[in-house]
Amino acid sequence: MSARGPRVGVVTFPGSLDDRDALRAVETMGGVGVPLWHAERDLRDVDAVILPGGFSYGDYLRCGAIARFAPVMGEVAAFAARGGPVLGICNGFQILCESGLLHGALIRNRSLRFVCREVWLRVETSQTAVTGELSPGETIQVPIKHGEGQWVATPEQLEVVEGGGLVVFRYASREGVVDDAHNPNGAMHHVAGVRNERGNVVGLMPHPEHAVDPDVGPTGGQPILASLLASAMAGAR
Repeated sequence: MSARGPRVGVVTFPGSLDDRDALRAVETMGGVGVPLWHAERDLRDVDAVILPGGFSYGDYLRCGAIARFAPVMGEVAAFAARGGPVLGICNGFQILCESGLLHGALIRNRSLRFVCREVWLRVETSQTAVTGELSPGETIQVPIKHGEGQWVATPEQLEVVEGGGLVVFRYASREGVVDDAHNPNGAMHHVAGVRNERGNVVGLMPHPEHAVDPDVGPTGGQPILASLLASAMAGAR
């Protein structure tokens, strides 16, 4: 770990477009942003990893389906298996699902339209690498921007996710009401983000890296990234 704070690697794939935003957000929150290239197998001694939003490999074939085979993903999977904190945002969430690190899949929004707006999320658990600074039932505001953000799962996967408490965020009203009116993409059970069983790997469609600067919008991303940095720091000790 750097003396300046935990080192957070942000992977850039061909087509990534939020990698620089994620690096800036990490730095804003007190961490050290470490650029990682998709074709490399060296994570450069990072304490956490972010898979950012964008259109990895042009989203050809299927969102995240090609990125899962990138050389760096073998190292990310090994890092996650050791308990390292991994956060997948939007396309990063899709990549984590395609890689089998998270349950479910992301498909076209139910409306078949791209959505771009601010939404409210209800926190379902504090037992993850990105929600340690949050409480269940709390709501936070963050932006979304995606065309394929509808989280779906098989009945067997859904039973595991819901039965194991693996839902991290649900789309909701500011007051925490979960219903179709506040679900922007038709996601099953209004799921906006899920975790693995250990809680160190989390994926979500909304963009916390775009919600850290109060001068440009909501700051719901601050506690998410603060939690990630705290998890990274704890693991680096």
